[in-house]
Amino acid sequence: MKILYTNFHQGDGGGHTTYVMSLARILCHKSQVTVAAPAGSRLLAEAGALPGVRTIPLEFKGRPLAQVRALRRLRALLRDEQFDVVHVNGSADHRLCMLATMGMGARRPFIVYTQHTDRSATSLGARVRAKWGTNRVICVCSHTFRRMKQSVFRNEDLRVVHNGVDTERCRPATRSQAARARDSLLPGNMQGRLVIGSNAGTAVYKNWLDMVAAVAKLPVQQRRQVVILIAGKLPDAEQMRRVAELGMSDQVVFTGLLDDVRPFLSALDVGFVLSSKLETISFACREMMAAGKPVIVSEVGGLTENVTDGRDGWVVPPASVDSVVQALSRILANRDALGRMGEEARSTALKEFSLATFVGKTESVYHEGRARQPYRLRLTS
Repeated sequence: MKILYTNFHQGDGGGHTTYVMSLARILCHKSQVTVAAPAGSRLLAEAGALPGVRTIPLEFKGRPLAQVRALRRLRALLRDEQFDVVHVNGSADHRLCMLATMGMGARRPFIVYTQHTDRSATSLGARVRAKWGTNRVICVCSHTFRRMKQSVFRNEDLRVVHNGVDTERCRPATRSQAARARDSLLPGNMQGRLVIGSNAGTAVYKNWLDMVAAVAKLPVQQRRQVVILIAGKLPDAEQMRRVAELGMSDQVVFTGLLDDVRPFLSALDVGFVLSSKLETISFACREMMAAGKPVIVSEVGGLTENVTDGRDGWVVPPASVDSVVQALSRILANRDALGRMGEEARSTALKEFSLATFVGKTESVYHEGRARQPYRLRLTS
């Protein structure tokens, strides 16, 4: 099978990069995999380091003339390579791939689109892409599936494939590994504190400042027991001012973007993802749980599909700082329960977050193209 993955993000790419790399890393051993993404993107760099994966620098956003050039280049690539499947991951790359395949007739590849957010897909652009540029839609959680059933995409094209994570790579750390991770990430005066962290990033809608505000509202004796650890792009000046206004500058540590998230996961006692919108299943949440960390999640999108409140984490209303304060108070009053809850989180990950299941179900969607393209014998691989 010949597969082309596309993604429009020019920088880190967050969950989109994790998603494509998870598929490419496994499927490249039995399929011909090509990744097209902007030059300088993390996705292109990581895909280029995979043996057997071809990479194509391509900008899916830009000025009209640049987009015309990109369209011509993409059309030539599709014509020459005759991909069986083109798997697109955002509106910008989806649109360009749709335009590039117009008029290809029987040689048109099977186009699979993954809906990574819970944005409403009802715009004119979405309507055009649904009609002319989509064969299947992958919904990364049940919440997304319900949303997409109300969209302009055809219900019969929708498939639910929950995101998976590498549970072996994100396995729980030993005590010595956790100690080394804390030594490397935290100042000496923060050792011994409860480490609450998130690798979900610092975008505004991730609401990580709600955790900072919640810790700031704890009684002084409890507040001094906590340190917050945040991985992702460094916050902007306004966000840093807010941290300072809350009096939390000495209790929040920012790691910046990480090439390897495992030491970060090892350093945590508790994870959190407190998004207020756009959230689906959250790779970050699933990675933290795979590492044996109970996670505090907001009742947004597909986050609650990961966590059972009180067993392997806690569920709080979105944008409710007081609810986070209450959860933290319970955690600090019963820190001995974290070990058991971490084991439950790991157990949930092993049962439900399988990378093999994720890749296998995604590949099954690709093979649905056989009925539409019986002449494409490569699809039998």
